[in-house]
Amino acid sequence: MKKLLLIAFMMTAAVLVLAACGGNKSDNTNTGAGTGVEETGTAASAKVTIKAKRYEFDKPVYTIKKGESTEITLKSEDGVHGIEISDLNGLKIDSDKPTVVTINDPGEYEFHCDIMCGSGHSKMIAKLVVE
Repeated sequence: MKKLLLIAFMMTAAVLVLAACGGNKSDNTNTGAGTGVEETGTAASAKVTIKAKRYEFDKPVYTIKKGESTEITLKSEDGVHGIEISDLNGLKIDSDKPTVVTINDPGEYEFHCDIMCGSGHSKMIAKLVVE
């Protein structure tokens, strides 16, 4: 009886672990509901490249137009970096994986490196300005 209970418990745990790990990540085509941002996965009318290296981004501010479909590409020049824009529903942009977004709400959106890259990681902050 104990063996049967143990096997049932282990099977249940395995199913839960597999369900948690098996996310439905597509090709950057989801919506930031309620934030005025859409990841469209379609062709962009504008492009922005953000370069990251040694605890900094190449510019303190990047500007895009409100409502314009924009491809944002992160180029990591010295290792692994990523971007997260918390105020845009946690929008994440991975290195060398262009993401097409349309942001409909003007404003300034601070972003940071979301991959621990060393002692200066906490200083990797810049802004995306939507005009």
